[in-house]
Amino acid sequence: MRLWAFLLSVYWVSFVTYFVLWKSYKHVSNLRATARSTPDFKPEEFAVLVRDVPRSSPDETIKDSVDSYFRALHPNTFYRSMVVTDHTKADKIYLEIEDHKKKIARAEVLYANSKTESNPEGIKPTHRTGFLGLIGKKVDTIEYCSEQIKELLPKLEAEQKTTLRDKQQQAAIVFFNSRSVAASASQTLHAQVFDKWTVMEAPEPRDIIWPNLSRNIYERQIRQVVVYSIVFLTVVFYMVPITAVSAISTLENLRKVLPFLKVVVDRPAIKTVLQAYLPQIALIVFLALLPAFLMFLSKAEGIPSQSHAVRATSGKYFYFVVFNVFLVYTLGKTLFTSLRTILDNANIGVIINMLATSLPGGATFFLTFVALKFFVGYGLELSRLIPLIIFHLKRKYLCKTEDEVKAAWAPGDLGYSTRVPNDMLIATVVLCYSVMAPLIIPFGVAYFALGWLIAKNQVLRVYVPSYESNGRMWPHMHTRIIAALLLYQATMIGVIGLKKFIYSPILAPLLPISFIFAYICHMRFYPAFANTPLEVAQHELKETPNMDAIYTAYIPQCLKPDKLEDLDVFEDAQSHSTSRAPSI
Repeated sequence: MRLWAFLLSVYWVSFVTYFVLWKSYKHVSNLRATARSTPDFKPEEFAVLVRDVPRSSPDETIKDSVDSYFRALHPNTFYRSMVVTDHTKADKIYLEIEDHKKKIARAEVLYANSKTESNPEGIKPTHRTGFLGLIGKKVDTIEYCSEQIKELLPKLEAEQKTTLRDKQQQAAIVFFNSRSVAASASQTLHAQVFDKWTVMEAPEPRDIIWPNLSRNIYERQIRQVVVYSIVFLTVVFYMVPITAVSAISTLENLRKVLPFLKVVVDRPAIKTVLQAYLPQIALIVFLALLPAFLMFLSKAEGIPSQSHAVRATSGKYFYFVVFNVFLVYTLGKTLFTSLRTILDNANIGVIINMLATSLPGGATFFLTFVALKFFVGYGLELSRLIPLIIFHLKRKYLCKTEDEVKAAWAPGDLGYSTRVPNDMLIATVVLCYSVMAPLIIPFGVAYFALGWLIAKNQVLRVYVPSYESNGRMWPHMHTRIIAALLLYQATMIGVIGLKKFIYSPILAPLLPISFIFAYICHMRFYPAFANTPLEVAQHELKETPNMDAIYTAYIPQCLKPDKLEDLDVFEDAQSHSTSRAPSI
């Protein structure tokens, strides 16, 4: 009868989770509304992204087609449009020019430092023009890079004109002179058929993944199916390649596969180190490549923005860590430790009871896992010891200019694609063991309380965001917590049910309640995250927006003119502005 306490505890934890999730969703929704209604204007608030632009007639450019279509639908508020172009080649030339400029700045610093009293003329830096600067003709760095820039600038100018004229894609960014109209346009069905004139909110200029904008809706759907299939196979069968790599990375197998390494691996000192660490190093490297692989897959879906790709990667990584860290360990531990008992007792009742008893056996491991995460993980996060060491090494041996020092010191962003899934894994573990092993709750509370303090400090004072999505990550976090809650409830229904407790069916309504709760939250709160409500967008701005500056913000760096006033270069890729003055 003591199982009543566990049964009631399952309900208590579930309803506390519902309450906290509801309050959190409401709080984040209010924060997002506040951020989206600030009096400061942002370029993305006056723009929409238009994809699946239908092919125009031979005597009409894509730019003309976009202009005429939106000027007809929004005659008083349409400002101008920018057709997306394939600027890959122009971007490559631009990056080459920037690289030569950095080399000149570095060489000038080295040249200035080489001037001494004994050698007032100094020594001009030189380098070789071949592979990695190791082979080829030896040249004066400053003169060579200056000549290269002079040669590349006309090429860049010619490529810019070619790109704007001949490389227009089936997508555009359309600008309006009112942010409330832009918000309304992004939520309006413009075309009668779904595969033409797809309109959505424009990402931030720095957030856009340009190559993905021109992919049509059918290509995006096919890519999504292929990517999800690859992700499913990766999540379920990832242990197979890890096991294979671990097996191949033993010294004996390395001798067979790579015979030329015998001379190296047979040395006693090297052999001892390799035997101890080689399989673990191979495993760490294999796991370290996973986030980059998942990010590559997310971008391959045709997602238009970096922030959206990060959210997609976060979801994929969450299901990977839950499956391969939580479920595989728990089920694998149960099956392997109890295999002998299962073989000796063919009675199904004995096997089920044994499994129900063995499932909570992983509680000790995960309690230690959570404790280690907040003791060691947050210590490294707060001290940033490894980035500090790397920075000092770079500054001492690699950095010569102020820009190089700043680049070496730049902390980057928080890394949501891996940090959020790892935090959600801890939430999943703590929820699932909260009733079976309540001792894990204080460790979970300590993890998130300490994490709140440290992460808040790091976000405000250390990390530099590479984009701003105004809380778009929260609905995804909410969904992951609901998934963790469902896993917890299903686990507890199984554990208590297998105890032959006749009242265990009382837990059965929890699963449909969770689905209903998730549905209500989605219907009530998510639309304000997917789109900007008009009552939020209509707040007044403190000053009249500079529409030319908003337009220029979306011009790719490799195509951007030197002066804001010099926008005539984009005559082939922009529409004529309306005579109506910008409004709020």
